[in-house]
Order: sequence, then structure tokens, then C-alpha cells
Amino acid sequence: MSRTNLIRPIRQALSRPIAVQPRHALPGLMSTRSQASVAEPKAAGLQLTNELPDPADDEPRLPRAVQALYLQPLRREPEFGVPSCDLQLRSFSIPNLEFFCDFALRAAYYLNLPAFGPVPLPKITERWTVPRSHFIFKKSQENFERITRRRLIQIRDGHPETVQVWLAFLQKHAYYGIGMKANMWEFSPLDTSKQMDSEMASMQKSIDEKMELLGQSKVLGTVEKVKEILESERFKRTP
Repeated sequence: MSRTNLIRPIRQALSRPIAVQPRHALPGLMSTRSQASVAEPKAAGLQLTNELPDPADDEPRLPRAVQALYLQPLRREPEFGVPSCDLQLRSFSIPNLEFFCDFALRAAYYLNLPAFGPVPLPKITERWTVPRSHFIFKKSQENFERITRRRLIQIRDGHPETVQVWLAFLQKHAYYGIGMKANMWEFSPLDTSKQMDSEMASMQKSIDEKMELLGQSKVLGTVEKVKEILESERFKRTP
């Protein structure tokens, strides 16, 4: 057999398309979605991060309130944009801080408060150097560092009572390792003096009730009580 007769079957075998096996060890366990994406990669469309696909009618789905936990917090639009409260959150842990910021924004939405943020604030870095030992080992020192992360959430066009309810709700359900500091602004009418004069009667009553608890205006009669005890028969008979 000539050399040409040997090379021809080899070329025919190499020219045939080779069936590429999938990389999965168990192709039977591949889901329908993954098989469709492998077969038609261009047919699969892009899905936004803030949208969830609607399941079929025959498939059970989660409630809308539960589905909202997987999306970004909803926000109210302000009408005038007047600041009502600045809430500053502090923590040493970034995951705990981001989690509580998300919780505060969701609580503000359901209380009908327009919230903005969280805005990252400059971190606070603190360092200490302490000696490890004493006497001749004073040069052996150790350094400690503490970094405080901060976020700012601002409430605009919020009623003072609603803002207080929001802050009380956050304080009641406070997350561990989170510190809170709030600055509130309240607006009063121009005739503040007339309002104070009208409330003076009720304020005077509460002031009198509190002043009665003080002992400055009371006559204790200590001297008379001591004389009565010394002159009593029971004290005289006591050996």
C-alpha cells in the first residue's frame, strides 16, 4: 500500500467535525435555564438589578413585600426640600453599617418621609501607642488603631412628630455595633411670644407641682421634734 493511500483516510477523519462535550461532568443535571443559555447565548436578554421576573400563573411566588427585600429601598419625593433631620450612623463594621442604613431608608419610606442617602462621611482614624512592659523594656511598644465609618441620612419635608416616631423606631430596633446621632430642626410661627403667654397658665401649674417636691419651702420643725423626744417619759426612763 502506498503512502498516499495511508494519508487519505487520516485526512478524511481529521476533516470531520468533532462533537464537543460539555464541561459539566453530569450533563443530565443541567438545568433548563443553563441549557438554553448554552444553546442560544444571544437569545438571553439582560436583566436589570432592580427588577424581578414575573413567574408563571401556575408557579407560586413570594409576596410583593418579601420581593421588595431583594430590591433597592423605595424613596419618597420631597415637595419643598426643607431639611428636617440629619441622622449620622457610626460603626466599626461596614456590613453592619450598610445593613442598618438600608433598614432606616425602608422605615422612612413606609412612614412617608423623603429620605436621602446614605452619604459616606470621612472616616475617623485613632491610633494609640502603649508600652508592652516596664523598666528596661520600655522601648518595646505596641500600636493600636481604630477606624470609625460614618454614613449620613437626611430627612426632608418631614413632620417633627413623624421624625420622632422614625427615630424611636430605629432606636427600638437598633442593630448591634451601630451608634446614632440625630440633629432635628423644627419651625415655629412668628408669633411665638403670644403662644408662650397663652401656655403660661398650664406651665405654671406643672412648675408648682415640681416645686412642691423640693424641701426649701417646707418647715421641718427639727428643733421642736428633738425637744419633744428629750422630754418624753420613754427617753427619760431609758438607762
